[in-house]
Amino acid sequence: MRRWNGWGDDTIPYPLPANAPAFLEERLGPGAPPRDATFAAVVATVPPGRLPAHPLISAEPADRLRHARGQSLPDWVALRSGQVAAFPDGVAYPLTESDVAALLAFAAEVGARLIPYGGGTSVVGHINPQPGDAPVLTVNLRRMNGLLGFDSISQQATFGAGVAGPELEAQLRARGFTLGHFPQSFEYSTLGGWVATRSSGQQSLGYGRIESLFAGGTLLSPAGALRLPPFPASAAGPDLRQLVLGSEGRLGILTEATVRVTPLPEHEEFHAVFFPDFAGAATAVRQIVQGRWPLSLLRLSTPRETQTTLALAGHERVIGLLETLLSVRGVGGEKCMLLCGFTGRAATIRDTREQVLDICRGLGGVSAGRRFGAQWIEGRFRTPYLRNTLWERGYAVDTLETATTWDNVPRLLGQIEDALSGALDDRGERVHIFTHLSHVYPQGASIYATYLFRLAADPDETLDRWRALKSAASRAIVAGGGTISHQHGVGRDHAPYLAAEKGALGLGALAAAARCFDPDGRMNPGVLLADDGAAGRPERPVGGKL
Repeated sequence: MRRWNGWGDDTIPYPLPANAPAFLEERLGPGAPPRDATFAAVVATVPPGRLPAHPLISAEPADRLRHARGQSLPDWVALRSGQVAAFPDGVAYPLTESDVAALLAFAAEVGARLIPYGGGTSVVGHINPQPGDAPVLTVNLRRMNGLLGFDSISQQATFGAGVAGPELEAQLRARGFTLGHFPQSFEYSTLGGWVATRSSGQQSLGYGRIESLFAGGTLLSPAGALRLPPFPASAAGPDLRQLVLGSEGRLGILTEATVRVTPLPEHEEFHAVFFPDFAGAATAVRQIVQGRWPLSLLRLSTPRETQTTLALAGHERVIGLLETLLSVRGVGGEKCMLLCGFTGRAATIRDTREQVLDICRGLGGVSAGRRFGAQWIEGRFRTPYLRNTLWERGYAVDTLETATTWDNVPRLLGQIEDALSGALDDRGERVHIFTHLSHVYPQGASIYATYLFRLAADPDETLDRWRALKSAASRAIVAGGGTISHQHGVGRDHAPYLAAEKGALGLGALAAAARCFDPDGRMNPGVLLADDGAAGRPERPVGGKL
């Protein structure tokens, strides 16, 4: 069964290697395992629902608890401590577009707010009800998960928006195709959620981000239905698909989506290359991506992330042999690991691999073959389970990301790490930060930082530590010329910083669009546009500036 207060299937563990406790204690100090609230105890705090009975809506306390929060660090603190400020008053499970329309009409009749819910994997506060006088209805779209249409000639497929990643891929692969969209949340996140948050998959270098894969669909809003035909291209005014992409439930509920699919690749392989330093490695990555070589993945770790990855990998004998090999080749303590994914026709991969590895060698790179790449691809959806294990040992782990142009990557990366490293100094707490370039483009790259810190005995203090870290990093991103979100979306956590990126006119345009589709402000208020406060979240920049 899926965990109610953590990540993933509760039968799947993530054991740490024997050296991990000492590694964590050396960098952060000893962790104290928290005393988590039980499911029964938290269910007992769920108040009576405020919605009239409806055949599509469950008012069961257990359902309402399981839909109360997502997967952000504040969500974990709330659920694990049992201090959940608000619950949905009901959870609806529509099966058809007509059901969704009926729920929109019901919400208007009873004065309820609606929260669209896909897989519940949001890490920035997309799906959290807020305390208030109006009842809240969460609309879980997981029953709307069918393959509604498939066109092998045009290479397009239409799904219900609630289809999860594994279900979507299974349907396509049975027909010899793939979408190729693999975010780390792939096992639980949904197609509708990917569209609503402008998601990026781990192999988007080859397959494209969701905005290039989303061809059209249907959005049901309080003001009516928006049908988006899946044209390959159009000059008929602004592309309204771009308005739906990243709308985060503010405009309405996406009920179905047509996506552009690709025939399954003939061959796929992943290689690891180690560089003596980050500057040379980043130059190699930039040259490769600007050369437009047909790869599906380039993922570059900084020296600290490389060190952390190797230290916690286990397989001490293999790691020892690798360290010896690299040392002989002049790759030492500042080494960086680059993962390269080659996907496509076997002959094309062979030629591409030779060219890419030649670029790497020219900048000091040493190929380590396929072993590390194979291990990464095999375990890439297991990594989030590490959050459960670390929490139980008294440590919190969170991530944040941004994107910027190549000329700014080294400077912004350093500013983010510096901001995080000093954010808890006044509390006498240390932070372990490690970073990688998760997605690369000819013009720039995404910077993805992971940071670990100790849990406090008091959950409010843990939340304060997170708030200090998140605020410091967000300020550094905005001041340093990065986007506030490359792939996690805006939600509530990033909404206070959006003005610095969009400007007053841009925010006004988004607010006007929201009013057009949702005149009474029922759809997911406070998400994307911070119009109902952001209690417990990072402070709002004054005047849109930091």
